[in-house]
Amino acid sequence: QVQLVESGGGLVQPGGSQRLSCAASGSIFSINTMGWYRQAPGKQRELVAAITSGGSKNYADSVKGRFTVSRDNAKNTVYLQMNSLKPEDTAVYYCNAQVVRMMWGTYDYWGQGTQVTVSS
Repeated sequence: QVQLVESGGGLVQPGGSQRLSCAASGSIFSINTMGWYRQAPGKQRELVAAITSGGSKNYADSVKGRFTVSRDNAKNTVYLQMNSLKPEDTAVYYCNAQVVRMMWGTYDYWGQGTQVTVSS
């Protein structure tokens, strides 16, 4: 069993900053890619940012230059630093991890989601 526990989120003013964290725990051999998705009301879930075990990063065009994804492999934790937030960043943010489980293979796990609201 693997669980992803998210922290952070909440209300922030436009132009403000917020930091999200997601810690994976359980039966983990290693984690390949970790990242963040978001889903706004009435819209599809979209990739926000992802980072591989080797440190390669991928960002949605809408957040490039504003968001930074990082990870701490010793803690099985991924972070999302969000700066210069805009109202259109408002969404539920979901942590995702591709977890390698010994003798079982690689599986995709999701956090429960955390609300980020950008509003004045």
